[in-house]
Amino acid sequence: MVTEVTDADFEAEVIGADLPVLVEFTADWCPPCRQMAPVLKALASEEGERLKVVQLDVDHNPLTTNAYKVLSMPTFLVFRDGEPVKSMVGARAKRRLLEELSDVL
Repeated sequence: MVTEVTDADFEAEVIGADLPVLVEFTADWCPPCRQMAPVLKALASEEGERLKVVQLDVDHNPLTTNAYKVLSMPTFLVFRDGEPVKSMVGARAKRRLLEELSDVL
């Protein structure tokens, strides 16, 4: 399941998570972000034991968006032990996303 996070719960849901967390910085108006929705849903379903998948709407959560200097959507940040360890920008196929995540899983 892909969880939506906000500025208010980002620290609890992402920084304090026990698993690595893939955060998609997204927006309703972003076609590539909508394209990623089924990919992220499948990833969350298949890798849920090893990876938490969340989305943060950049328009409604400017504090977190600005704190991580996100300028393009979709931007993916991977957090492990409360720290960002990987950054990716742009839509991608599930296979490529899994390849890019292999070193953090």
